[in-house]
Amino acid sequence: MKLQSAYIYFVEGSTATHADIEDVKAKFTRYIEMTKKTGEQLGWSYAESAFPYVLEERPEGKGSWFLLKGIDPTVYKMIVIGVGSKEEDGKEKHYVQVSLPESSTNGDKGKANEFCRYLARDYKAELHLFNNRVQYFQPRKP
Repeated sequence: MKLQSAYIYFVEGSTATHADIEDVKAKFTRYIEMTKKTGEQLGWSYAESAFPYVLEERPEGKGSWFLLKGIDPTVYKMIVIGVGSKEEDGKEKHYVQVSLPESSTNGDKGKANEFCRYLARDYKAELHLFNNRVQYFQPRKP
């Protein structure tokens, strides 16, 4: 598997026009807290199954990307999360990029899809998945 990426684009109707890396980290912290509370209600440690990663920031990626490193490397290895922008039709289009390096497992891809949908739904953004399909979470005009 070569490097694969999914993109969450901020579009008209999104809850934000762009996100910085700290905002994305805050979304993941909220996700961890939500799954922890779900586990408490169910009476088991669901948080460990729902988020089997450790958030790791490297000096070379400070402010632009961070890693989700798998707790159990036999099942989950790594997901890279970053932010950026590109020029499109004379406008700057901001996005969150979720990438799977070559060493990533199928478990990583499943979790990355789940995290992408969570972020896109929370931002009310447009999601371009790894398989090039597009999902729209922004409000549509009737």
